[in-house]
Amino acid sequence: MPSPISDTRRTALLSMDMQSAIVSRYLGAHQDFLPRAASVLEQARAAGLTIVHVQVGFRAGLPEISTRNSLFGAIKTSPEWQQMFRGPAAQIHPEVAPLPEEIVVTKHRVSAFTGTDLDMILRANEIETLVLFGIATSGVVLSTLIDAFDADYRLIVVKDCCLDSDADVHACLTEKFFPGRGSVLTAAELLEALRPNS
Repeated sequence: MPSPISDTRRTALLSMDMQSAIVSRYLGAHQDFLPRAASVLEQARAAGLTIVHVQVGFRAGLPEISTRNSLFGAIKTSPEWQQMFRGPAAQIHPEVAPLPEEIVVTKHRVSAFTGTDLDMILRANEIETLVLFGIATSGVVLSTLIDAFDADYRLIVVKDCCLDSDADVHACLTEKFFPGRGSVLTAAELLEALRPNS
């Protein structure tokens, strides 16, 4: 089977919504999740992929949030939810934190593309293939995949580096929906594809 990554120089890995507060809400029994995601990041760096970290963030007063948006509107009305996006809780988890030279994109909606300069950055760097992982499978991963697919990027989802609060939804997306739009790999399969001479 040919490698899903034909040119590492034209491939970017997107680590999405891996902020400390978000990770802590989803981690639960998945204690192997962070080390696995960290190993994928490490190998992607070694292989020369462009690394992009995507995080959720808002200005003081949350002017980016409309009360008409049922998901983000709940943040605007809840001081408890707002704490997730302030201070250390809002920082990307230390186990998967960006290196100083890596790109960090801050978004205000579910998709990593909506209202951000992500597409401009990717095209400026001649990126054609995106490797996606993050939290949640039915949130940022799904929305970003749909936008990227419509923008003609080749797509790879690292299924065991994605988490969702609903295991059935995660399974449906990774087994039925995502394969129609790109490759779905385990971390081990991606690591093999990134090894020299693989």
